[in-house]
Amino acid sequence: MTWPTIRRTLYASLLASAAMAGPALATELRIGLQEDPDALDTDQARTFVGRIVFESLCDKLINITPDLEFIPELATEWSWSDDGLELTMRLREDVVFHDGTPFNADAVVFNIDRSQTLDESRRRSELASVESVAATDEFEVVFTLGAPDATLLAQLSDRAGMMLSPAAAEELGLDLATNPVCSGPFSFVERVQQDRIVLEKFADHWDADSYHLERLVFIPMPDTSVRLANLRSGDIHMLERLAASDVPQVQGDASLLFESAVGLGYQGITVNVANGERSETPFGQDPQVRRAFSLAIDREVINQVVFEGAFLPGNQHVPSTSPWYDENFPVEGRDVEAARAILDELGIDRLEVEVQMANNPVQTQLMQVIQSMVAEAGFDVSLRATEFASLLAAQTAGDFQASQVGWSGRTDPDGNLHAFVTCDGGLNDSGFCNEEVDRLLNEARTASDMDARRALYAEAQEILMAELPIIYLYHPTWLWALRDSVSGFVPYPDGMIRLAGVRRD
Repeated sequence: MTWPTIRRTLYASLLASAAMAGPALATELRIGLQEDPDALDTDQARTFVGRIVFESLCDKLINITPDLEFIPELATEWSWSDDGLELTMRLREDVVFHDGTPFNADAVVFNIDRSQTLDESRRRSELASVESVAATDEFEVVFTLGAPDATLLAQLSDRAGMMLSPAAAEELGLDLATNPVCSGPFSFVERVQQDRIVLEKFADHWDADSYHLERLVFIPMPDTSVRLANLRSGDIHMLERLAASDVPQVQGDASLLFESAVGLGYQGITVNVANGERSETPFGQDPQVRRAFSLAIDREVINQVVFEGAFLPGNQHVPSTSPWYDENFPVEGRDVEAARAILDELGIDRLEVEVQMANNPVQTQLMQVIQSMVAEAGFDVSLRATEFASLLAAQTAGDFQASQVGWSGRTDPDGNLHAFVTCDGGLNDSGFCNEEVDRLLNEARTASDMDARRALYAEAQEILMAELPIIYLYHPTWLWALRDSVSGFVPYPDGMIRLAGVRRD
């Protein structure tokens, strides 16, 4: 039996297993995910697909429109003090958590405190500006900041603003990740690792009338061709991150729908520069070596060969279409001779580099192309394919030399950069630490004037382009495919799947 046949058989078995979770109702939506999420705890989590699940499971204080404007969700209104050091929020008064306990100002205080003090929290750096949060009445909270923070609303529109049940969090501790309790439109039913996550409609949700699906089943399917095959057969009803090469197939199939949105994030190679013993290689210790590696990559060829020209070549934390892009550092063309000259000057003939990557066909093809490109300059790249959550765990532990990984992007540029390159950043797996970068990015958080912030990012960018703790490659466009029985889906540039108004006939 060939591997593709085995793979299809395994996924057929997976779908049969998922089907056992409940009847295949017309009000059930099965969604194929590219990876299996990590911890289903908003403070511990860091995966993109986890955010997709949280979007249905956990309400946030603030949400966004497709045009990236902030709109009310659990907070009905908000205002800033004149000095920018106090943010006052009024809260909805008709919200309960999935365990029946009430949502109120005390719950917000609990959640922000947990995000800031939990040892395992990934949200600490996102809320670093918040000195305290106080309940000023049952449905009003005041955030007091140590300095003005232009990024805070964006943070509260994502995981830092997602509200967990204080009662459940106190009872379960870290085990909350196995039985998450929020207040979103769908509540948690079960999770089988690498198999399925099942949610059901929460009848007591404050906006329940906007949700027409009774059951959601999220199914991890790393193989893009398998995801599409299962969509075409009707075994799933929607998939995220359609392979760019499959867009013509979907557009030519009358039973399928295609949706897209230009993304906010990036894909790159995170380099271990100071995260344990595995950083102690020329690739980890010498930015000139990383410079040579970057010069050996043709980003436009990658876009054409791997992504059918659908994505955007990149070399910064934001795409060239962003107002925050630094035009002083345009995407360079490939220069193998310059790359080879750098290695020659350093006395390096051939250099072995291990790069870990997610075990899906797109990332495999991407890294095989890069492997071939950099070999011409003198890099012998070995590839280590792994399940995505394991890849992230290895990054955190410092058990990697380099990791092909990305970030789904945030509405504010701080969300694409600060946590990854500041010394104590919650997502700084490279171990990079530069006091001047910290100073510049921290100051950018306090600047309310866009030109002043842009100048600070430009100074930080100059250092980061020289040090290259992250070698940026491209900026994705989010691509979705759906059965034509699904209606009402609106694509968002953050790549999330929002299900208000979505129906399945």
